[in-house]
Amino acid sequence: MELEGKIKLIGDTKTFGNNGFRKREVVVTTDEQYPQHIMVEFVQDKCDLLNNYNVGQDVKISINLRGREWTNPQGETKYFNSIQGWRIESLAPSQPDGMPPIPPMEAFEPVDNLNEEDHDDLPF
Repeated sequence: MELEGKIKLIGDTKTFGNNGFRKREVVVTTDEQYPQHIMVEFVQDKCDLLNNYNVGQDVKISINLRGREWTNPQGETKYFNSIQGWRIESLAPSQPDGMPPIPPMEAFEPVDNLNEEDHDDLPF
C-alpha cells in the first residue's frame, strides 16, 4: 500500500529495550477534502530513510499494516494496529531519464547580432 501527503512532523529516533530496537515516527497530512494526519513508524534500519526529508515536503510512503494481539494481566485480550513504512520517496517534479534540466529563462540571451549576410548561405 502507499500513502501520499505532506510531511507534518518527523520525530527523533528512539531506542527501546536491551536489544536496541529502534523506531522513528513521521506524520503525513493527506491532500483530500478532509485531510488526515497519518502517523507512520519506521523501525530498525528503516529509521535512517527519514534523514533526507524535511517538514513540508510532499512524499509517497510505501507501508504495511500490522496488527497484534495482547492479553493484559487481567486476562482481557486487546488488539493494536500500526502503520509501518518501508520506503519513502519525494513527489517533487523531476525530469524524464536522460533529459537534461531545463535552464531558467534568465539563462537565454537575446540574439541581435544577425546581419543580412548570415541569411544568404541557405541552399535554396
